[in-house]
Amino acid sequence: MIFSRNPFCAFLFFALLFLSLTVILKKWHFGLQENKPFGDAARTDGLTPANDRLLQQLQERQQELELLHITFNIVHGFVDSSLSTDDSANYINGKLSLDNPVTAKTDIGCEELSGIKVVDFLGSGYTKTVLKAALPQGLFVALKSVNHQGTDLRLCMEDFQDSQGCLELVSFKLRKEIVLLQRLQHPNIVELKGQCQDSTLVGGITAVLEQGMPLQMIQLLQSPWEERFRVCLGLVRLLQYLSRSPLGSVALLDFQPRQFVMVSGELKLTDLDDASIQEPACQEDSDCQLQFPLRNFTLRCSSSRICEGLNEMRNLYNAYRYFFTYLLPHQAPPLLKPLTDQIMNSTGDMKQSVNETLVAFEEVLHMYKSGLQLENLSPSVTRGNASVANMEYRCWPSYNQQGCVLSVHSAREAALICSSHPQCTSFSLSSEKTWTGRLLASFRSGFSHLVPDVNSAVYMRRVKASGAVL
Repeated sequence: MIFSRNPFCAFLFFALLFLSLTVILKKWHFGLQENKPFGDAARTDGLTPANDRLLQQLQERQQELELLHITFNIVHGFVDSSLSTDDSANYINGKLSLDNPVTAKTDIGCEELSGIKVVDFLGSGYTKTVLKAALPQGLFVALKSVNHQGTDLRLCMEDFQDSQGCLELVSFKLRKEIVLLQRLQHPNIVELKGQCQDSTLVGGITAVLEQGMPLQMIQLLQSPWEERFRVCLGLVRLLQYLSRSPLGSVALLDFQPRQFVMVSGELKLTDLDDASIQEPACQEDSDCQLQFPLRNFTLRCSSSRICEGLNEMRNLYNAYRYFFTYLLPHQAPPLLKPLTDQIMNSTGDMKQSVNETLVAFEEVLHMYKSGLQLENLSPSVTRGNASVANMEYRCWPSYNQQGCVLSVHSAREAALICSSHPQCTSFSLSSEKTWTGRLLASFRSGFSHLVPDVNSAVYMRRVKASGAVL
């Protein structure tokens, strides 16, 4: 036989036979049949490890929403910390209801949304899509819903292959944002005008928000200093509110310009799904470290083993590096520059709290509106009632890209500006005012004729007999 002539073939044959018998015996012993799970997957509840992880994540998101609700009620003394999910007034089928009669002031629901008309696409991200829509009465709103082509949903499907579960998981970010918008109400947070959760579709939830324009930093950098200061002031007022909000100290973990919109010149926070209401726990000071690309800061660990103030300082330093650095010091009025430089130094080194920073901003605003910084300045001007035509020149930054239009406290400040521009020979003041109540002045290098106008006044620089301009 071939085995007797070739011992190696015989050895190989018996080795393969042994391995085959081993596999058959193990399959019989452990019940490895084609349609039955094995090992960790052989669970009595029918769940696979992937299903189990998805369910765990869903439960964690639900607990996060419940924590927001409980924290709010504890702060306001509505309930005690032993509140259970059986409270039918705020929970439906074990899930936190988004309709809270204590704080909700919205009136746009599913019925009103049925007649809404989408007019534009505003943007999309990993989780959400934002559309501009017109209500029947002509009001424009922003509609936020789950982005079905977004990264979050795609990655979830790759991990779990469960379309219904993934849609519910991803929708929790939007659910959290709605709850936060119901609890956090401030002039620099977008207004929640309504919401709809279609119970027939898991994750089918829409938030109806005040419509704003995405923040364009390049455009903002080209705007007058007064408008840039308004953005920074609104941001500090917002951060001061978040430091003592109805939910406690709130940290904006994803602090980026893209989280904000502009509404009628006012900065407003629109994305809150990455907000945190908990100060980090600590055992020692090294646990209370804030790390940024260029600077690190360490706060003290309190006696209650909490990094108290860390959320506030995180927000303030992010405001400094994303907003103040670019918007506040450049082109600031020369007489206000020492105050703005002090704000920059104190926030950049974390030497002041958000309350102290807000006081400094309000001082700048008071001086700017009152004109106190202009005392003892009196350039020479001659006044007449008329408006000037033609011969405009450009300056930066200007309210008018085709000319030189700046805000002034009075004719005296306008005259000071005109005297600092070599080409300026005249300016006019209109009755139009900015958000601070200051006047708009148009500066010109000359004019071809005057047009009578009772709503404006023209001022011309005086000239000496020798022809020199004063």
